[in-house]
Amino acid sequence: MTPKFIFVTGGVLSSLGKGLAAASIGALLEARGLTVVLQKLDPYVNVDPGTMNPFQHGEVFVTDDGAETDLDLGHYERFTNAKISQKCNHTTGSIYYNVITKERRGDYLGGTVQIIPHVTDEIKRSVLAAVNGNDLCIVEIGGTVGDIEGLPFLEAIRQFRADVGKENVLYIHLTLVPYIKTAGELKTKPTQHSVSELRRVGIQPDILLCRTEQPLSRSLKEKIGLFCNLEPEAVITAVDVDHIYEVPLKFHEQGLDEQICRKLGIWTRAPHLQNWEDLVYRLKNPVHEVTIAMVGKYVDLKESYKSLNEALTHGGVANNCRVNIRYVDSEKVEREGVGEIQDADGILVPGGFGARGVEGKIKAVQYAREHNIPYFGICYGMHMAVVEFARHVVGWPEAHTSEIDPNTPYPVIYLMREWFDYRSQKIEKRDELSDLGGTMRLGAYPCKLVEGTLAHKAYKTEEISERHRHRYEFNNAFRAELEAKGLVIGGTSPDGELVEIVELKGHPWFLGCQFHPEFKSRPMNPHPLFRDFIRAAVRHSHEGQGKS
Repeated sequence: MTPKFIFVTGGVLSSLGKGLAAASIGALLEARGLTVVLQKLDPYVNVDPGTMNPFQHGEVFVTDDGAETDLDLGHYERFTNAKISQKCNHTTGSIYYNVITKERRGDYLGGTVQIIPHVTDEIKRSVLAAVNGNDLCIVEIGGTVGDIEGLPFLEAIRQFRADVGKENVLYIHLTLVPYIKTAGELKTKPTQHSVSELRRVGIQPDILLCRTEQPLSRSLKEKIGLFCNLEPEAVITAVDVDHIYEVPLKFHEQGLDEQICRKLGIWTRAPHLQNWEDLVYRLKNPVHEVTIAMVGKYVDLKESYKSLNEALTHGGVANNCRVNIRYVDSEKVEREGVGEIQDADGILVPGGFGARGVEGKIKAVQYAREHNIPYFGICYGMHMAVVEFARHVVGWPEAHTSEIDPNTPYPVIYLMREWFDYRSQKIEKRDELSDLGGTMRLGAYPCKLVEGTLAHKAYKTEEISERHRHRYEFNNAFRAELEAKGLVIGGTSPDGELVEIVELKGHPWFLGCQFHPEFKSRPMNPHPLFRDFIRAAVRHSHEGQGKS
């Protein structure tokens, strides 16, 4: 069929959940047998979020092809089977970069380059490029209606309906209906203003998603519909839920997927939602409960570890277990010791960059190793595990990563100057002066597993592919001495040069990996490492209860 396009915009304020809404719409349409792809268009001027501080922007999500993208693309992958790639995330910076490159190359034949049509045409081209043979393309526009930087994107999607035909385009607007406690009622005025702002740039929404703490009554839906030029059935309550995976079911209960199909003229089967219902049941009725201490430096902003949080939840689902995440500031561990992690059933040290909080992470690793607590180190967390082992088991107290201490006599983690890139199939070179982004290993790389290891038992296969985002590597110059003292190399690149997984002999469950497994975990298909980590935490919890 001719591809259909759904544009999701937001108003009133940010963080209402456009990404979750777009992902949930994708899940519902897939449940009807359609194929979907999702795309995020972000108004900020950075070319991509790769160098942005997680405190400002949240997590950077990485795709198989190495794109550093907005965290909402993680929602897209977790909720749907969409193949997310570099084509699925564009920013003002990347759009302007493409336009300026074309202007310098002479593609515009000396003409005056303007927002309309050149920038808007580039935006529209990026949308069309993402379709890739799918039935539907769901495009989320970042930011809020009324933001000055978002105007070119809104203008582009306004033009889009005329370009591809009004029967092929649907506009969905997410807005806020706040509950005012002192008045004891829901207020529709912010939604009215938001829709008015959208109509001012020429876009009439076809469906409204109203984020609210309480369900909207029929009379409120009629009032909103009257002021916003919509039938009441097109006003959908986006009510707060206990678990994000309830959102598709809540939307379906109100007929959102039926509305979308009717307005776009799509005939489909009835949706198959049993797997979503089963998932929500398991989330709400766990048999076990564990506490995982996540020791990091971005713990004040939970969005910094969005995929990690979800992957731990998925691991819990696989074990009929509720996972309580205790966010522990590594700087506090550095100053005050391990008090906050002593009663945890598992300890996880996530990825990160820079020196802040490093010694606290090393203390957390040491505590997990010495007290037989299940430990999971991801990327930087693997680096810290190797450093801790080198210091306290091998006996090299000055051991460190050269990222933090360039003068350490034992750089067990270092910047590998030359390595074979399995994605580009060529030798790559880098040093300390190279661009931060350009020298990272980004995207999916193969890993060969060692038989009998925790990793091999988890994956039940000989070779895997996982996503990376890092610069520094395990230093093979110290490999033999580390292995001799009990460090286990659980996985390497196919040529054996890049160490991807480390484990410990004699520990119940201790694993560090160079890659980011959280990016490939799905609620219906939990990642094997998170599944086994939570299983080990459940076992540890039961052993602790037995002792008490």
